[in-house]
This record gives sequence, C-alpha cells and structure tokens, in this order.
Amino acid sequence: MASASTAKAKGLAQAERRLARLSARRLAAMRGEKTPLTVREWLRFALRTLGILLGLLVSVPLHYLYRVFAYGSPFPMLFLRYTAWVVGARVHIRGTPLRRDVFFIANHVSWVDILALAGATGTAFVAKYELSQVPVIGWLCRLNRTVFVKRENRMDVAQQINALKEALADNWSVTVFPEGTTTDGKSLLPFKSSMLSVLEPPPPGVLVQPVVLDYGEVSEFIGWIGEEDGLNNAMRVMARKGSFRLRITYLEPFSPEEYHGRKAIAAKAREEIEEELGATLDEPLRDFRHTVEAIRYFAPDAKTGES
Repeated sequence: MASASTAKAKGLAQAERRLARLSARRLAAMRGEKTPLTVREWLRFALRTLGILLGLLVSVPLHYLYRVFAYGSPFPMLFLRYTAWVVGARVHIRGTPLRRDVFFIANHVSWVDILALAGATGTAFVAKYELSQVPVIGWLCRLNRTVFVKRENRMDVAQQINALKEALADNWSVTVFPEGTTTDGKSLLPFKSSMLSVLEPPPPGVLVQPVVLDYGEVSEFIGWIGEEDGLNNAMRVMARKGSFRLRITYLEPFSPEEYHGRKAIAAKAREEIEEELGATLDEPLRDFRHTVEAIRYFAPDAKTGES
C-alpha cells in the first residue's frame, strides 16, 4: 500500500511539474518569446505536418477533378475536418447547424476554430489578416473562401463587405468572429458590428446562428493571445502531446429582420453566446487580461494603471 501511495504521489508531482512548465512556456509565448521545442515535440510537429501534407496530396487533386464536373466540391470541408483532427482537435458538436442561407457568429480562440468550423459545415469565414500570413494555414483558409480583414484598415470596409456577400452567395454560409481577435476561451470581448453590415438590410431568407467554441481546460494553452506570432502558436499547438476536446455548440438561429440594424444583431448574438459560454464554464466569464490596441480594447489593469 505504501508503495502504491508513493507511486501515486510521484505521479501527481510529475503532472504538477509538467503543468507548471507548460504554463511558464505559454506565458513566455504571450510575451512574444519563441517557444523552444524538445526533440519529442519537434517529432510530433513534424509528424503532424507530414500528415497534413499527405492529406493535401490526396485532397487537392480530388478537389480540382471534382470541379471539372460540378461546382460545390466537398473536399475543402473534408480536408479541413481532417486537418483539425491531425493537429489534435477532437470535435464534439452540440445543436444543429443550418446548412445554407446562414450567418454564423462565433467567439474566437484559435486558428483551429477555422479548421473545426469549416470541417463541420463547409462555411466561409471573415478572419484577421494575420492568419493569411501563417504558412499552410493561410492557404487552407483561402481554399475555403476566407475573407481576410486588416483590423487597422477601416478604408476597405466596403470592399470587405462585398467580398462577404460573394462568399455568402457562394458557400451558402459565412462565419464571422466579431470580437476582432482571439481570446483565452474564458473571456468574451465586445462585439464589433462593422462586418455585420452585410445584414443591413439582411439578404432574403438569411438567418443568424450564434456559435460557441469551448476548448475546456486547454483553452488558455491553445489560445493565440498576447504578442505571440502565428507561426509560434501553430508550432506550439502541433507539438503538444495528445489530443484535446473542442466542443462546438450551435444555438438557436434567429431572423436578423427582427432586430433593427447590425448593432442590435451583434448584441443579441453576444448575449446568447455569453450565456451559453458561462454555463459551459460553470463560472462567470472574466475580463480579458490582454490589451489589443488594434481593436481599441484595453485590459482593466491598463485602464487603471495597476499591475
């Protein structure tokens, strides 16, 4: 019995040290420091990258061959679903996503969001421009008709809205992340309503469906936040041991015609997402702890000058 207790205590101590090490590396990444990988982590990263490349070798020719005979190729959706699985996401879907004429509004934690959501529905996206610069990931997003938005460039909003309308007509569904950036999965930023201008007035028959993404206990590790660059985050996530659960909850859709303008639509969607995310976490949402000047969000301590 004593040896069993000792072994259990040793195992718990090792787990605590591992969690402390992961936390320290995550905090360093948020400060913009490069994450050094161990030999085993490099091996995991290489194997997952190889898995994605093999998937490309199969999916891309099939996609273009399919396009010779028909327009709506399923291979981008299938490949993105596969890629989410390769990087470690085990996606569980709650609720029923609409298949066409729908505008999904979701909270945003990671670039993995795009792989998982596209894999679930084939939706097109509005995403931040920085994502387009991440090797492989940016190309995958373009394959699925992602509309990239430069947060600091407010002059191209009309052009972006036109691209959004085309994506909605082409893909039958579009997903937007109105927080304007990624968070830690335990916070919800104010929603920016500018990219909901396509719903002002709403296209005939189009519904809005709020979506909640929950990474559970790994949300802070997966989250792309602070000063971390996209490549470092991608390497860190793909080098992680094992898999992680990602629960996608599709809430009840509503008609944007019942709300007066994009701000009211954004407020309704945020209210629904906040309620569901809070219930999922079983605790109140907290203030996001990182200032994001590009979207004019300042963390509470930045406003007060406290450390």
